[in-house]
Amino acid sequence: MWGRLSGNGRRGAGWAPRAAVWWRGEGHAHLHPGQVLALVLVAALWGGTQPLLKRASSRLQQVHERTWVRQLLQEMKTLFLNTEYLMPFFLNQCGSLLYYLTLASTDLTLAVPISNSLAVVFTLIVGKLLGEDIGGKLTKDSWNKPTHVFLVLLK
Repeated sequence: MWGRLSGNGRRGAGWAPRAAVWWRGEGHAHLHPGQVLALVLVAALWGGTQPLLKRASSRLQQVHERTWVRQLLQEMKTLFLNTEYLMPFFLNQCGSLLYYLTLASTDLTLAVPISNSLAVVFTLIVGKLLGEDIGGKLTKDSWNKPTHVFLVLLK
């Protein structure tokens, strides 16, 4: 991870992280196809289960108990005995376990953006398939907002 470098990029003068010698091709992270597949699967498990968890949790019955301990236990019982909630929750947790295992062999600076951005895409796709309103309706004012943002950034 660390190597001795001279001023011209050769080893020998001072200590610097090897990632700092980008012109020699060292320090660049590469993902193997298995790692990419694992991160896409993580994103699918996370993003695909979010709309299902949202739908299942909105249909749960409200429980009211006198003490917070009994309330917590009753809510846990309600959640974990409901298969409509439990199956997406279990798949979501499998995605978290796979993510944890994948991080052992994957560069963090690549794993986090890949899995999180793809999870958003999967959430939108599954949400749309379930009939959720995901927004994005075009109106005549829709074109004005990006134009205004662009003009402000030009200044």
